[in-house]
Amino acid sequence: MFNSSFLKSTGKMLAIGAALLHLISCTSMTTEHTTTQSKQYPYTTVPGDSLHTRIYTLKNGLTVYMSPYHDEPRIYTSIAVRAGSKNDPAETTGLAHYLEHMLFKGTDSIGSLDYAKEHTELEKIIELYEKYRATSDPERRAAIYRDIDSLSNVAAQYTVPNEYDKLLNSIGAKGTNAYTWVEQTVYINDIPSNELDRWLTIEAERFRNPVMRLFHTELETVYEEKNMTMDSDSRKLWEELFEGLFTKHTYGTQTTIGLAEHLKKPSIKNVINYYRSWYVPNNMAICIAGDFDPDETIRMIDQKFSKLEPKAVPEFVPPVEPAIAAPVIKTVTGPEAEELVLGFRFGGADSDDADMLTLIDKILYNQTAGLIDLNLNQQQKVLEGGSMLVLMKDYSTHILSAKPRDGQSLDEVRELLLEQLDLVKKGEFPDWLLQAVINDLKLEDLKALESNRGRSEAFVDAFVWGMDWQRYVNRFARLESITKEQLVEFAKKHYGSNYVAVYKKHGERKSEGKIQKPPITPIKVNRDRSSAFAEQLLSKKSKELKPDFLDFKKDIGYYDLTPEIRLHTVPNRENEMYNLYFLFDTGSNQNRKIDTALDYLSYLGTSRLTPAEFSQELYRLGAEFTVLTADDRVYLKLSGLRENFPQAIALLDELLADAQPDAPALEKLKEGIRKERADDKLAKRKILFEAMVSYGKYGPKSPFTNVLSEEELERLTPEELIAEIKRFMSYRHRVLYYGPDSPEILMKELRTMSHFGQQFQPVPESEPFTELETAKNRVYVVDYDMNQAEIIMLSRGETYDASMVPLITLFNEYYGGGMSSVVFQEMREAKALAYSVFSVYRQPKEKNKHSYIFSYIGTQADKLPEALEGFGELMQKLPESPELFASAKAGIDQKIRTEHITKADILFSLEEMRKLGLNYDIRKDVFREVPGMTFEDIEKFHETRLRNKPHTMLVLGKKNNLDLETLGKYGEVSFLTLEEIFGY
Repeated sequence: MFNSSFLKSTGKMLAIGAALLHLISCTSMTTEHTTTQSKQYPYTTVPGDSLHTRIYTLKNGLTVYMSPYHDEPRIYTSIAVRAGSKNDPAETTGLAHYLEHMLFKGTDSIGSLDYAKEHTELEKIIELYEKYRATSDPERRAAIYRDIDSLSNVAAQYTVPNEYDKLLNSIGAKGTNAYTWVEQTVYINDIPSNELDRWLTIEAERFRNPVMRLFHTELETVYEEKNMTMDSDSRKLWEELFEGLFTKHTYGTQTTIGLAEHLKKPSIKNVINYYRSWYVPNNMAICIAGDFDPDETIRMIDQKFSKLEPKAVPEFVPPVEPAIAAPVIKTVTGPEAEELVLGFRFGGADSDDADMLTLIDKILYNQTAGLIDLNLNQQQKVLEGGSMLVLMKDYSTHILSAKPRDGQSLDEVRELLLEQLDLVKKGEFPDWLLQAVINDLKLEDLKALESNRGRSEAFVDAFVWGMDWQRYVNRFARLESITKEQLVEFAKKHYGSNYVAVYKKHGERKSEGKIQKPPITPIKVNRDRSSAFAEQLLSKKSKELKPDFLDFKKDIGYYDLTPEIRLHTVPNRENEMYNLYFLFDTGSNQNRKIDTALDYLSYLGTSRLTPAEFSQELYRLGAEFTVLTADDRVYLKLSGLRENFPQAIALLDELLADAQPDAPALEKLKEGIRKERADDKLAKRKILFEAMVSYGKYGPKSPFTNVLSEEELERLTPEELIAEIKRFMSYRHRVLYYGPDSPEILMKELRTMSHFGQQFQPVPESEPFTELETAKNRVYVVDYDMNQAEIIMLSRGETYDASMVPLITLFNEYYGGGMSSVVFQEMREAKALAYSVFSVYRQPKEKNKHSYIFSYIGTQADKLPEALEGFGELMQKLPESPELFASAKAGIDQKIRTEHITKADILFSLEEMRKLGLNYDIRKDVFREVPGMTFEDIEKFHETRLRNKPHTMLVLGKKNNLDLETLGKYGEVSFLTLEEIFGY
C-alpha cells in the first residue's frame, strides 16, 4: 500500500481531473433511467457525457459509478471511502492510514483457518494494547509488548497471511493497492473483465468484517513508513506548508501518517471504532471503468454488497480559517536541494474559486507558454519553476514553486514568482491565452480518458468532493464563460500578502525522533495452506478469454518516407489526437554533447520568431514538443490535435532548420547544468538508484558518468551546439506515428520537412562500457543524513536469452515481484523488517547486456543485521508453497489473456522486441510454456542463478548509524564519495 498523505499525485496536478472524451455542451438536467430486468435499478446520466456514466444509489446508500469502455477486456476499479486523515481523532492521528493497511489482512473468512480460536487470542491482544497504551513505565511497556508478541504468534497459527493479495493475484489483478489522503481512503485494482464476479465476491467480503490480525507486524511496517517520511525533505516541506495554511482545519493540524508519539501508543479498539463509524455503504462508492455490461454488473454489485448495513455518518464541520493578513514564512532544513514553495488558500473543489484557479494555474504554468514558462524557465531565471493546484472538499490551495539558481537567494525566487502573479493581476498576458488554456485542458482530458484509470479517478474525485456529476461534466462550459476581465478581478482580490512561504534550505534535518524497533518474533507464514473461503472461490471457474498477441506485420503499417527513413504507423480510431516520434538509435553513449544540444534547443528561437513567440505559437496550435534522451536513444516527440498538424509540423521544421544561436542563453544553461549537477548529488534516489547502481554495474566509468567535464562544458559555443543538432538530424532514424491521419496524408506532410531532403548518415559507434563481473562480495557505502538505511544487492547474471523469459517471469512472480511473493511475505509480513522490499531477476533491455539479481530493502538502520540475514536465507533456499505457486501461474495466465497492447504502445512494443533481437510478441512464449512448469523448475533456477552468487551491496545511510561490523560479513566495505559515483 502506498500513502499519499500530502498530495494525491506527483507532478503537475490537473485542476479539475479527468472527465470528458469530447467537447461537452452545457446542460442543466440529468436523466433518470431504470433497467428493464425483473428488479429495477434506477440510475442517472448526464446528457452530453461521452463517458456514458451511469450513477446508481443502492438501497443501503452505496454509490456506484460506471463507465463502459471496451478497449481491452479489463476493468479498473476504485472503492472510495469518504474518510481520511481529516477525520482522525486528534489524540490518535494516523488512524485512517493505519486502517487502510489493515484492510489487506482479511476477515473472519479471508485468511482464516480457524477463526474461533484466532478470535480468542485477538481479544487478548486488543486488551493488551489498551494496557500498553496507558502505561508509561518503559520496563512495564516492554513486558506487555513481549506478551503481545507471544500471543500474536499463537494467533498467527490460525491465519494465512496475505491471502487477500494471493486471491487477487490468482484472478489476474494488477496494481492492487490503496492510498489514504486528507478526506478519502481508496482501494484500487485493475482486474480481468471475466473475473468481475470473483472480484466483487472478494471485495464485498473484505469490507464486511475486517479482522485486525497481525497488528503488531503491520504496525511495525507503518513505523517504517513513518521513519521513511521523516527522511523526506519534500514531505516535511508540504507538511509545513499545510500547517501554515490551515491553522484550525485538520488539513494542517495533523498529517495522514500521524505523529510518532501517537503511533507509539496504538489502539486496536480505536481502529475498529473508526471502521464502524466511517466504513458504511452510504459513505462509500464503487467506481469502475472498462469492459462490462452495466445492467448485469449492477445486479452483481447489489447481490454482493447489499449485506453491508447503512448508518448515520459522523458529521465533519469544517472550521473557518482566519484570513492570512501577512506572509507566513516558514523554514525547513534537510540534506536535499534548496527550494521555495508559496501557497494560497481558497474555497473547495466544488466552489466557484476552483474554476478561476484552474485557468490562473494554466496561465501561469502550462509547460509551454505560461508566464512562469516564458518569463522564468525559458529565460533561465530560476530552476524548475511551476504552479499546481491541490483541490480538496473544504478548501483548496494554489501552489507556486521553484528552485534557486547558483548564487540566487530564496528571497529572490519568491519575488520572481510573485511578479508572475502581479502580471495576472494587471492582465498582462495575451488575450488568446485564455482560450488556448481551455483547449489545453480539453486535450489533457482526452489523454486521461484513454485509460480506464483516468475515468475511474474522475469518479472518485467527484464522489469525495461531493460534486454533482452534472457540474463535473459541465465544467468546460463554465470555464468558457469566464472572461479575462473576471479573471483579472479575481486575481486582484485573492492574491496579495495572504500566502505561506516555505523556505527549504540545505542543512541538518530536524524531525521527530525515529521510532525504535521493538522485539518481534517472526510469525509463522502458513503459505502452504488456504482458507475455506479461498478454496471455494478459486474452485469456481470464470469464463476463459483468449489472449490477444501482437502481430507486428499486421498491427503496424510500414512505409518508406525516403529510401533510408521508415515510417511505422498505428491508426487512432478513438479521437483526434496524434503522437509523432522521430526515433534515433543514438544517444549520449555516442555523443556526450547531444543532451546539452537538445536541451539548448528549448531556449532558442528562429529568424522569424523569438523563443517566447515560438513557444506561444506552438501552444496556440494545441501542440507540444518534447525531447526524451537516453544512453543510446533519443525521441523527438510532437503531439497535439489533428486539425493543426500541418502547422505544427511546419513550426517544428522551422526550429530544427533555423534555430538561431543565443550566447546569453547558453551561458545561463551552463550555470543551470552546474546547479542541477550539484542538486543531484543531494538527492537520495538519484544517489542510490542511478549513481550507485551504475557504479555497482560498471565501476567508475559508466554511461551514467559519461558526461561533459566542467572544462568541456565551459568550452561549448552556440554555433557548436546548433551544428550538433543539424548533424544529429542527418542520422538515419525511424518515424513512429499514432494518430487519425492516413499514411498517405501523413507522408505528404512529413515530406515537407527540410531534413528529409538530405542524405542520411549511419549513427556513430557507441563508446564501450563493460559490465563488471562480480568476482567477490563487495560492499559500497555512501554516507547520507537519514534515519533509514536503503540497500540494493546486485549480482550479475547471464546475457539475454529469450528462451529463459517464461521461466524468469514465473520465478519473479513467485519469488519477489509483488505483495504475494515469498520475499514480501517473509521480510515484511512475517518479520516486519521493511516497508518496501523486493527481489527480482531483472532482464536487460538489449540482447548483449546482462541480467541482474536486483534486491532492494529500505529499513531502519538498527534492523540492518536482521534484514540482511533474512535476505541471505531467501537467497540460499527457496521456500515452497503449492498454493502460492499455483497463484503465480494463474496470475500470469490471466494477465496475459486480458492484456491487450493497444494504441502507441504497439509501436514501442516492436521497438522493445527489436532491441532484444526478436521480431514477435514474447508473451506468446510465456503464455505457452508457464502452464507446464513445475516448482522444481523455479527451484533449480534459484539454485543455479541466485544461490551463493557473489554480490555487490550498495548501502545508503548515515555512517554513524550503520553497523559496519555486520556489513563487513557480507564483503569488503568501501566508502564511496559523491565525486566517485557521479564522475564530477
